[in-house]
Amino acid sequence: MPTYSNTPQLPAQPRTLILIGFWVIFFLVFLWTGFYTVPADSVAVVQRFGAYQKIVEPGLQFKMPYGVDTMTIVPVRRQLKMEFGFTAAGSTNPFQGSKEPDLEKAMVTGDLNAALVEFVVQYRISNPRDYRFAVRDPEETMRAAAEAVMREIIGDRTVDEVITIGRQDIESSVQVGLQKVVASYSLGLAVDTVQLKNVNPPREVQGSFNEVSQAQQEKQRAINIADGDYNKAVPRSSGEAAQVISQARGYALQRVNEAEGDALRFGALLAEYQRAPEIMRQRLYLETMIQVMPTLERRIIIDDKGQSVLPFLQLGSEKK
Repeated sequence: MPTYSNTPQLPAQPRTLILIGFWVIFFLVFLWTGFYTVPADSVAVVQRFGAYQKIVEPGLQFKMPYGVDTMTIVPVRRQLKMEFGFTAAGSTNPFQGSKEPDLEKAMVTGDLNAALVEFVVQYRISNPRDYRFAVRDPEETMRAAAEAVMREIIGDRTVDEVITIGRQDIESSVQVGLQKVVASYSLGLAVDTVQLKNVNPPREVQGSFNEVSQAQQEKQRAINIADGDYNKAVPRSSGEAAQVISQARGYALQRVNEAEGDALRFGALLAEYQRAPEIMRQRLYLETMIQVMPTLERRIIIDDKGQSVLPFLQLGSEKK
């Protein structure tokens, strides 16, 4: 006896179309959830059922589809920044801008003066695994740490150091201190630079601080001018002194050489005198007369007995 079923039976062709459609959708979902692209400046942190699995480099990658594996893009090769006390327009980093700029930049210096400090922290993601799993909000933690370290460093400086001469030292000190805090919390971040932007006194005393700053600049300008004059005068004086010393040494050498020559000449004359006293006496007398006579204005020549005057033409007429 034939049996009949109440269940409607689909024709063979519609069942085949449904099966094909199912597998097409399955394949498309497989492709959509299994393949992904990692940008060149980033890596992907892959999790399997929520547990850390691996770090994937840039390029076209595959993961277990249908939600088995999930991935998070982390821009490790991009330099990021946080702004404190102000917010620049067009920022793409959601943690870049300042939410309460007036409160962030109001600080107290070590000499109990107020200062408005605006600064920027440039950083990057150095450890994607720590960045994703060690701390819930690494950027918020770093932002709070940066403000705390800056307030600590500003609190150890005078207002003049903060506004004028101590900016570079403050930047380096904050960078070192902030990096220590970031490393101790395992935030997976690295601090590249800390830059002070606008550092001003409160508006109520802005005029007085501008006058002080102008006076300091004039003082430094006067010091620079004095240093320039000093650098010009000292080398010139040193050169003149060296020239005088050189001339004195040359004159001393000349005098010594002349004295030695005179001594040698006198020794030679003495030897000749000892061999022929009368001849040398007569020679020395004549040489002396040759040197002395031209210097006399009036000349009278007498004989050796002093009795008669010898004739001498044009007496006293050589020099007028």
